[in-house]
Amino acid sequence: MVNLTINNTPISVPEGTTIMDAAAQNGILIPKLCYLKDINEIGACRVCVVEVEGHDRLITSCNNVVQEGMVIYTNSPKVRADRRRTIQLILSQHDCKCATCVRSGNCSLQKVANDLNIYSLPYGERIERQPWDTEFPLIRDSAKCIKCMRCVQVCDKIQTLHIWDMEGTGSRSTVNVSGGRTIKEADCALCGQCITHCPVGALRECDDTEPFWNAIADPKKVVVAQVAPAVRTAWGEALGMKPEEATVGKIMDALKKMGVDYVFDTTFSADLTIMEEGNEFLERFTKGETKVRPMFTSCCPGWVRFVKSQFPHLVPQLSSAKSPQQMFGAVMKTYFAQSIGVAPENMVTVSVMPCVAKKGERNMDLYYEEYAGHDVDIVITTRELTRMIRSSYIEPSTLVDRPCDPLMKEGSGAGVIFGATGGVMEAALRTAYFLVMGKNPEPDAFKVVRATSQEDGVRAAEITIGDAVVRAAIVSGLGNTRRLLEKIERGEEHYDFVEVMACPGGCVGGGGQPIHDGEELAFERGKNLYFLDRNNELRFSHENPDIQKLYSDFMGKPLSHKAHMLLHTDHNAWEMPRSPRL
Repeated sequence: MVNLTINNTPISVPEGTTIMDAAAQNGILIPKLCYLKDINEIGACRVCVVEVEGHDRLITSCNNVVQEGMVIYTNSPKVRADRRRTIQLILSQHDCKCATCVRSGNCSLQKVANDLNIYSLPYGERIERQPWDTEFPLIRDSAKCIKCMRCVQVCDKIQTLHIWDMEGTGSRSTVNVSGGRTIKEADCALCGQCITHCPVGALRECDDTEPFWNAIADPKKVVVAQVAPAVRTAWGEALGMKPEEATVGKIMDALKKMGVDYVFDTTFSADLTIMEEGNEFLERFTKGETKVRPMFTSCCPGWVRFVKSQFPHLVPQLSSAKSPQQMFGAVMKTYFAQSIGVAPENMVTVSVMPCVAKKGERNMDLYYEEYAGHDVDIVITTRELTRMIRSSYIEPSTLVDRPCDPLMKEGSGAGVIFGATGGVMEAALRTAYFLVMGKNPEPDAFKVVRATSQEDGVRAAEITIGDAVVRAAIVSGLGNTRRLLEKIERGEEHYDFVEVMACPGGCVGGGGQPIHDGEELAFERGKNLYFLDRNNELRFSHENPDIQKLYSDFMGKPLSHKAHMLLHTDHNAWEMPRSPRL
């Protein structure tokens, strides 16, 4: 233990503790902008400086460790003056039009400036403005960038894609897409982790709320919305609701109040995905196709973009099943459209997703009979949903639990857990067991594949189904994925079935979820999904009565010709920019 004094309070902390952590452990907060624990500890912003007796210069608290006998002041006149000057300099290079910023009210720079009572700038403004493709799902506003390096470090260290880099020198240094590329030329997976780790509004998703409002206002259009499982774990955070209050039924009520004609839960198509993907896996497994390389799930578009750009030779190993989002869109514009007598071109399908990559995925084409268009027309993130609720002046306390509309109403607990890492695998194994054995397993028989913390980036298990042993693995986070794939390629590991999610913790930690600076909430949100699964009357995808009706009335059976036309895709139909490493 090291003994020191912070703000006249004697404390003891373990050797190697940073000054910032030592202060925090004793209830003393030090402001910061660039700091991300274990990811970005470079002291670039210098907002976290403290005064140490015996030192002429202030030192950064995020990357300096405590020493025996240190006497530290975190808020002395010298510190306050330096901190104010630093923030004023940052603001002089920052677009301060907070009223029109997507992060207003949830911006670390805004908060620190307010805390320091900064109401004027003594320095002349010099705002950098770089061109950007505003149609791309991920938007960067260089005028708001504070060059904290968080996006660079998250993309490098956690996702290993190296999309961002510093360019220029001295006062001209700035962040941009690496290698002189445009964002469209880059191998960006659209995971959105750079967005959720940006402390200001320099990175955001392309806003699709206006097309949504326009569709609602168009009397010729029937608007049909689906809500992903992970959205229910987080939407209430931005509206001041407790987790138990923020139910998916209240999201349905909010959408109806906004003017949406039909509302559904994506857990329905998660169950549908299991029927197709589960049967596809059993077919590949029994044919021996997984003896050399595994079949990979295809639910996560961030992962699909990653494998196409980083390991293109593994694309044939992807399940051909569309993601739940795309499956729902295809079923909406065929099965459901026919049931309500609406032409698919007069239907607007909207997805509420925790994900930025889903905005890119919606560009996939749907060709069926005489219709040529998209499965999904508009994708909004959880953040966009809460902004729409606010702009509708809907008071959250007035929302009630509204059921989904008929025909695609039901969803199982297996579909709900799709939003957490390991959930797709567990749901698939439940149904695979039934298809092989003719009876259900215990609902929680395969919980060994559940990840429970950030340290569970990769989990593997051998699952016995009848006489067969299935070697399964789940992985979340693209850095973890890269390391796992490299082991598979070197022959160090072998699996039959692998679930991959681009975002650490799964969709619950997606790039479209509410932002809490410095907090990682994915696994806490995931617990909510497992709670909902445990308390759901339906625990198995194949027992969903609406899924059974879909097959009996329309699809025929899993992997039928019609199912392949509507629910499966050709992964070679479009390409990603290749990684510069290849």
